[in-house]
Amino acid sequence: MTLLSLPVADRLRSARHVLIAGAGGGFDVYAGLPLALALRAAGVRVSLASFSISELGMLKPDAWLRTGLAVIRSDSPGNDRYFPERALARWLHTKGHDPVVYAFERTGVRPLRAAYRKLVELLDVDAIVLADGGTDILMRGDEAGIGTPEEDMTSLTAVSGLDVPLKLVVSLGFGIDSHHGVCHAHVLENLAALQRTGGYHGACTVSPEGYLEAVAHAAREHPAHASIVHGQVAAALRGQFGNAPVTARTRGTELFVNPLMALYFVVGLDALAAELRYRDLIEHSRTPLEVGLAIEAYREQAEIRPRRPIPH
Repeated sequence: MTLLSLPVADRLRSARHVLIAGAGGGFDVYAGLPLALALRAAGVRVSLASFSISELGMLKPDAWLRTGLAVIRSDSPGNDRYFPERALARWLHTKGHDPVVYAFERTGVRPLRAAYRKLVELLDVDAIVLADGGTDILMRGDEAGIGTPEEDMTSLTAVSGLDVPLKLVVSLGFGIDSHHGVCHAHVLENLAALQRTGGYHGACTVSPEGYLEAVAHAAREHPAHASIVHGQVAAALRGQFGNAPVTARTRGTELFVNPLMALYFVVGLDALAAELRYRDLIEHSRTPLEVGLAIEAYREQAEIRPRRPIPH
């Protein structure tokens, strides 16, 4: 890597087919969209996926590639109030991109890994990027606050067990998870630990091109559930600062929109998974409940790092 090459591009420029997947469900897949659009513009084949928390029960049988893995298109039936994967497929369709978003059903680690393995085989994928809207995927478990880690860490652990040549994680939205109790001094401390082992690959500001339009489209598709994370990232990319208005859902909450929210933090997936303190406890999980209980069990006996401010 040099000053003239971005850390993500430097590692993905030679990939044959990149799978970019939202790690934590919901709108996390949108955190991977700036990277997906940049790679497609450079001629790299890209597919998008999401560890879905949407209601997938209305999908037709032919939408399922196997148990736990479905194809979402712009016309897929589903809950009109909340279906981020379909909203993204619709936006992609309007822009002439491949209008497909693969959806992984919400499970534990073992079924999710099997579904990932099937998709990797079907698409002949040689690189996987997990995208997180926020920073809780960077938590190792002993922090003062760990956000909402269940889906993120299920995805991280599942993909860490796959034999794929290149695996990365991108985190977008530094500071936003303060609302969920994350101490961002611990985020920086964890990145420093990854730096020492060669697992931290740097940071770069995402491009607003396409992303801002997609986020606005998703907000129109979900008037009651617009993404708070991507609303703040989009505001940061527009140059807003401080307590900027984002969505009706943040009314009454003081925000701190700032340029750091628009940064990708890039880390090696396997290096990050190796830092996860309760990884062995969730490795054989089959359900989300098992994952949640394992995290609680670890936290009850762990030595928790005290919360600290960033002194600037």
